[in-house]
Amino acid sequence: MSRLPSVRTHMDTDVRTFSPDMPILDAIDALISWKVTGAPVVDGQFNVLGILTEKDCLQVLAKGTDADLPTGVVSDYMQRKVVSITPDMNIYYAAGIFLNHNFRRLPVMVDGKLVGAITRFDILRAVSANHRLVLG
Repeated sequence: MSRLPSVRTHMDTDVRTFSPDMPILDAIDALISWKVTGAPVVDGQFNVLGILTEKDCLQVLAKGTDADLPTGVVSDYMQRKVVSITPDMNIYYAAGIFLNHNFRRLPVMVDGKLVGAITRFDILRAVSANHRLVLG
């Protein structure tokens, strides 16, 4: 059986990101516009500070009263503890991380800097492609 490729082979290197000081309502609009479920929060040097997901954005509604949405910035709502992987990791390992966590994408980092992202769907595509190669 052939060896499964590394995360680098299937990660997306064009990753949408947020700055920590972006207004949260603008970030929600961006997630909708980008049609993604979350994005890393980075500083100007692409150091990952956190991640903002659609679930985190639900806090905006939960903290509001009646028709008044709370204000704030991305850093008020983002998750600061980020699970990440490196580009040289095997996709088996990445799949295991997805099985043990409730998120849909993993930031791919080198020395604390964002270099890409991989989703559960990317992993499935990698497995499918490898399966077709093995079976011929």
